[in-house]
Amino acid sequence: MRRSQMLYAAISIIIILLDQITKFYAVQLLKGNAPVVIIENFLRLNYVENFGAAFGILQNKKIFFIIITTIVVIGIIVYIKTNTNLTITMKIALAMVIGGAIGNLIDRVRLGYVIDFVDVNFWGLYDFPVFNIADSSIVIATILICYLVIFNKYEL
Repeated sequence: MRRSQMLYAAISIIIILLDQITKFYAVQLLKGNAPVVIIENFLRLNYVENFGAAFGILQNKKIFFIIITTIVVIGIIVYIKTNTNLTITMKIALAMVIGGAIGNLIDRVRLGYVIDFVDVNFWGLYDFPVFNIADSSIVIATILICYLVIFNKYEL
């Protein structure tokens, strides 16, 4: 494995580890307890078991999510391997998607649901769905990928 490939694999692995460690602590500290307020009327830690996808859509479709996630991760790996002219930024973003996808996949396979615990409420104006580190990684990477594609900066 080349040094650059090791960097992208390390990014994915770090995201997976951070995600799984924070979920472990969410179960230990939050499950069955009242939410922990970090910033009043904005941010709290709140244990939630999500049996669906983002924003709770497609509830109880475990096998569907496992299959789709596996296909997406394999597809991204093949895309990175076959497109040698991708920018470093694009490869990092794709590694972030892989890490986030695998983080949530581990939960789905192991538990049948995804553990979410970051609860953001915009001062009563909008109560954002509860999420986790894996979700954050996927969203940040997706925004970055959209930027790179729109401004044609994803290839050398």
